[in-house]
Amino acid sequence: MKTAMMLAAAMLLVSWCAAKAQEADIEAGATYAGEVCAACHAVLANEQHSPLPQAPTFQSVADTPGMTELALSVWLQSSHPTMPNIILEQDDMRNVIAYIRSLKSN
Repeated sequence: MKTAMMLAAAMLLVSWCAAKAQEADIEAGATYAGEVCAACHAVLANEQHSPLPQAPTFQSVADTPGMTELALSVWLQSSHPTMPNIILEQDDMRNVIAYIRSLKSN
């Protein structure tokens, strides 16, 4: 029983360390959005209009009911007819998602 408890504790510690290593960086997400996404989308908080009218603002995306990290992840990995096929690295995607979610109005 003691061995099982030690093994469970070790697995929990490894999981926690892995999660900490993968924490998103909102500031890096904002920077990426400003460099890559801003050509089409309004990426700053409370911006009302995107440069490309059919591109939603990041604020409106953040405020969409049910817009979760998973929903954004699926959306960013899916092809869209009106969106260029941008392939984000996992860290960039995690950071952009964190940035978009940080814009959510209370």
